[in-house]
Amino acid sequence: MEETDVIIVGSGINSLVCAAVLARRGKRVVVMERNAQPGGCIRSEELFPGYVHDVLSSWYPLFVGSPGYAELKDELHANGLEFVQSEYSTGVVTPAGEAMAFRTDIADTARRFDAAHAGDGAAFEAVASRLFGADAALTFGLLGEHPYGWKMAKLLWREWRARGTDGLVSFAGSALESFRRWGARELRADLTRAAIAPWTLHTGLGPDDAGSALIGKLTFAAVVAGGMPVVKGGSANIVKAFRALIEQHGGVFLTGTEVERVLTENGRAVGVVTNDITNDRAGSKTWRARLAVICNVTPHQLYERLLPDAPAPWRERASAYRFGRGDMQIHFALRSAPDWCAPELARVPLVHLTESMESVCMAVAQANNGLIPARPTIAIGQPTAVDPSRAPAGGAILWLQLQEMPSRLQGDAAGEIDVPTDGRWTEAVREQVADRVQRRLETVMPGLASKIVGRRAYSPSDLQQLNCNLVGGDPYSGVCSPDQFFWLRPFAGVRGKRVHATPYANLYQIGASTHPGPGLGGASGWMVANALA
Repeated sequence: MEETDVIIVGSGINSLVCAAVLARRGKRVVVMERNAQPGGCIRSEELFPGYVHDVLSSWYPLFVGSPGYAELKDELHANGLEFVQSEYSTGVVTPAGEAMAFRTDIADTARRFDAAHAGDGAAFEAVASRLFGADAALTFGLLGEHPYGWKMAKLLWREWRARGTDGLVSFAGSALESFRRWGARELRADLTRAAIAPWTLHTGLGPDDAGSALIGKLTFAAVVAGGMPVVKGGSANIVKAFRALIEQHGGVFLTGTEVERVLTENGRAVGVVTNDITNDRAGSKTWRARLAVICNVTPHQLYERLLPDAPAPWRERASAYRFGRGDMQIHFALRSAPDWCAPELARVPLVHLTESMESVCMAVAQANNGLIPARPTIAIGQPTAVDPSRAPAGGAILWLQLQEMPSRLQGDAAGEIDVPTDGRWTEAVREQVADRVQRRLETVMPGLASKIVGRRAYSPSDLQQLNCNLVGGDPYSGVCSPDQFFWLRPFAGVRGKRVHATPYANLYQIGASTHPGPGLGGASGWMVANALA
């Protein structure tokens, strides 16, 4: 039997932030990870000789703007972390060759919107001004503060005094609006709507979903304002920096260690039972935690596997928790940078390829019904446009994300791919989808095939194999629909429920399945660490 102050199950960004903050404040922390390397969805691999690919997550605007980074940045940078970014933030391109590239500049983006249609720039500037001005305290407070804490109570009281009941209700109504409705009302150019619509996908929503207008506008405006930083040399370097910081303050990492269950006594969590999955003869081991057990897992993992005897209401709510569409990742190693139909796009970190807002809506609807989309929206990341060190001299990397894939297959919307009768993703289906995506890229990157050194695709089922929190390939560990967001994430309706708390004292849940949701911000880990230290 071993003993420590805090046990953290899982080693994603929320676990790393939580462990670092607690360790710096004098707590003895042990981080347990079932994979051979820590990091959760942060992992870099040399998929092809000389090319360092971020296999899962890659971009860090949320973390760079987070309170956790503000506290930890000096020590992280002293341990080798370096962020890099360019003067550009994002862009959009259509298969017909229409394109816009956006600098990290709200005013410049507004001018480009006005060039597409007079008035669209003013509409965007008005949105950005409100998001970062009159609504900033309420919006970012709701997303960044503990919903049940005194700061939240003071925030709501202050906003009620300023806005009145009607004003707060009006804010709530606009927050629940769909992007399609807002975009059709406020924007005139198809290309302008197409530039923002794909950003609704980055929390698992679609442009027709409730809440997607706020998410789409906020995410796009934040990226344009703050840019798209990456970790120099690959995202694995942020994990290395965190690990060094945590170990310097007495923390311990156990990799290849699977937590079998959480131990509880008299309504309190007191430790965990682990199994060394790298050694069949190691047997189980018990760890005791004096202060807390913190689990960075999905509700299904927590209440069905780690806490099989949890109270029935909690298990029922966890069982009802829903995951979103699957994700697909495709990575290209190129001999040289792609030749874009619009040369300015070569300088942009992340470009969305789609025909229109309506095309995004259609692809979402097809995926929601189990169909491989005929024209999927493609998030085209160009990490080497920001960090050339990831590829050999002159080479380039494409990091592709497709967020409109079915977890289980019912068919192909284009009628070109035969899917298995059991609905499972196979290597053959995965590669046929990758071929479709590559053909789609050729419409905006002519001659791409001649530049390819290698291509590696990951289906939704492949992603779940890499990280068990990505259920069905959902990169956000649960869709951020209004019934599973903010106070309601991961779920509500259980008496005594408090954010990040569980039915047991000293046991906390963090991660993408909890408030304030997915992303590389580390917010839930930060909140729990501050509650404990």
